[in-house]
Amino acid sequence: MNSKTLANGILRALGIVVGIFLLGYFLFTIQSVIVYIIIAGILSLIARPIILFLRKRLKFPNTLAVVFTMVLMLGFLTGLILMFIPLITEQGKSLSLLEVDKLQANIQKVFNEITAYFSTKGIDVLGVLKNIDIASHFKEIPDFLNSVLGTLGSLSIGLFSVLFISFFFMKDKQLLKNGVMTMVPKGNENRFSKSLETINDLLSRYFIGLLFQITILFVLYTIILLIFGIDNAVVIAFLCALLNLIPYVGPLIGAVIMFILSMTSNIGQDFQTEILPTTIYVMIGYFIAQLVDNFASQPIIFSKTTKSHPLEIFLTIVIGGLLFGVVGMITAVPMYTALKVILKEFLADNKIVKSITKNI
Repeated sequence: MNSKTLANGILRALGIVVGIFLLGYFLFTIQSVIVYIIIAGILSLIARPIILFLRKRLKFPNTLAVVFTMVLMLGFLTGLILMFIPLITEQGKSLSLLEVDKLQANIQKVFNEITAYFSTKGIDVLGVLKNIDIASHFKEIPDFLNSVLGTLGSLSIGLFSVLFISFFFMKDKQLLKNGVMTMVPKGNENRFSKSLETINDLLSRYFIGLLFQITILFVLYTIILLIFGIDNAVVIAFLCALLNLIPYVGPLIGAVIMFILSMTSNIGQDFQTEILPTTIYVMIGYFIAQLVDNFASQPIIFSKTTKSHPLEIFLTIVIGGLLFGVVGMITAVPMYTALKVILKEFLADNKIVKSITKNI
């Protein structure tokens, strides 16, 4: 090997490294756009059965079916937001029943004790507080307002972007497919196209299965909360059911929320005879609902929609969580399903691939 060949090899390797770095930087810079595309793709998969129903059964034109489906989704999102307004209002009223005067007196007593303690050490707490330039802190208010407005602006742009991209994904089901196919090596287009069709079908069934799972939990939670007379039972049940989209961690967060809201819903009543027993019974019902979900509805729904063994799903979610945190736990099953389909198409003779894809 001469020096010229060696130099060319080194330059080529450096070029590849620089290219990978630039690609990574570019993807990092446009990460919000990538997130918009992913969310839009998921929404289009969820909407696919609805659009097909409208087109085939009700004879809607394609564009009208897409618009009607998007209106349904926006209506659902709006209703979801409006549902939480009574909950927030009711909890505010419940908290107002607390003995605020007693709480204020306790705080004043603690403050007086702190002042007296520091006075014995030669420190004038009141004098220190007077010397604090409170006016300077007001300069931070415009920055805070700007950050709030910036967040609202980002959310608005994000919502518009997702809706815009979703519309074209739903209207032209080949659009996303064609975009992916441009990155497929030449000669593998037909095999990859077949894989994409299978992935679309499985993921559509998976996301519909998630909706069924949430619906079952929502019904169970609602029944439990209504039995024990918890205010805003429907809203609390829906919130806790929605948290189950986050595997394993979501139900724990939901348990904490249901525990707190069950107690605050009975503020003003006797703690030992009313608040504590009611909260305990509600939490027992919550854990029974979780057992039904973990050992009945979830394994059946996931195994039927993704055609994977429950143990596969469990290990996949755990590994996804260890690698990428909560986001990894949420996206683990869809990514694993897509990977299985691709492996079956391109490595069908592999023994391991045959074992994990025998039901696909």
